[in-house]
Amino acid sequence: MDASSPNELLHYLDTDGLIDFAQRLVRIRSVNDPSSGSTEQDAAQAVIELATGFGWTPIVDYVRPGRPNVIIRLHGSAPGSHLIFEGHTDVVSEGSRDLWDFDPFGGDIVEGRLLGRGSADMKGGLAAMLYAARALELSGDLVGTLTLAALVDEEELMLGVKDFVAKGYAEDALGAIVCEPEAGEICITQKGAIRLEVRFHGRISHGAMPTQGINPIPALMDILDFAQRTELQLQTQHDTDPLLGAISITPTVLQAGSRVQLNLTPPVATADFDLRTTPLVDHDELVSSFVTEVQRIAAKTGCQGEVEVIDDRPPTSIAADAALVKSLSEAHRVVLANEPVLGGVPGTTDGTILHRDGHLPVVVYGPGGKWIAHQANEFVEVTEIIAAAKVYLLAARDLLHSAR
Repeated sequence: MDASSPNELLHYLDTDGLIDFAQRLVRIRSVNDPSSGSTEQDAAQAVIELATGFGWTPIVDYVRPGRPNVIIRLHGSAPGSHLIFEGHTDVVSEGSRDLWDFDPFGGDIVEGRLLGRGSADMKGGLAAMLYAARALELSGDLVGTLTLAALVDEEELMLGVKDFVAKGYAEDALGAIVCEPEAGEICITQKGAIRLEVRFHGRISHGAMPTQGINPIPALMDILDFAQRTELQLQTQHDTDPLLGAISITPTVLQAGSRVQLNLTPPVATADFDLRTTPLVDHDELVSSFVTEVQRIAAKTGCQGEVEVIDDRPPTSIAADAALVKSLSEAHRVVLANEPVLGGVPGTTDGTILHRDGHLPVVVYGPGGKWIAHQANEFVEVTEIIAAAKVYLLAARDLLHSAR
């Protein structure tokens, strides 16, 4: 059959069903919180039920107990390319409800905005990709293979996408569109992230007789100073990236001692660091510099020092004239009648793992403000969810047909 025109294709998108499903997802508290027993299970179940209702056969892979990836593979009526749409089902904690002006899991629509935790990051985008795929299928214009990945644990160690790639779901794909909120920008680059823990082991002593032991806290102070100096050095060495901003090294967790025994020097002091990099930074060299400095501090203070790399996600970038970017750009022009902005992701997404382990080009594009994620009073404009679904639909049709 002849390919549908854009207007004919968009006719197949069920916008009411899309928004209803986005609301349903927001009403599910899919925070990974072992203390309360909360996981992504219920959000994944909602995706499974939607997929089953569409006549699809979802694959359910449990990455951890109660934490299932949901993968849907749609095969078209003719040969074509393989494209991946990716989103995550977990959300960060809502924090204190006193900070919210509305129920964080109410999923209400007020003045054209879907309100609640995860509305932007990223249940609006997740719903949009699913309904875009359904519309493409209904149009009869689906060729090749379209993989829809609703994955767990993006907000923590990205266990879901690591499992997804390890099991071969990304093989032979031309690329992936990650449906995170980026304010309508087509993000062709994203920061890398290194998560480090530095530990210094001392020897306990009475607080009144500190020379009888080795206090690891001064060593911890030295590594904090080193981190600050290294951040400044990297920022001086490399110009601020026009799409990503500055390189940063941020201490996020410090632990040493206990109030229970204020008169006792601690046996161990630890510092966790969140390093955010641009494509100009060599991750191996940066980690090596921390290891060398920890060894130097250990020798000076008498502590034992060690560095653990908790996670290492590389920055990603893709050419502005790559097929993914061109198809999304043209779809954006058709749907929104304006010129798309090429941008960068200030954080990291599952796309870093799709790129690192799956060797895929990735683009990040989705509904919601770029800076609203993880904040209280999170929201997404309903019109942005619908627009994103339309863009996904047109771009997917173009990309899947590209191999014909």
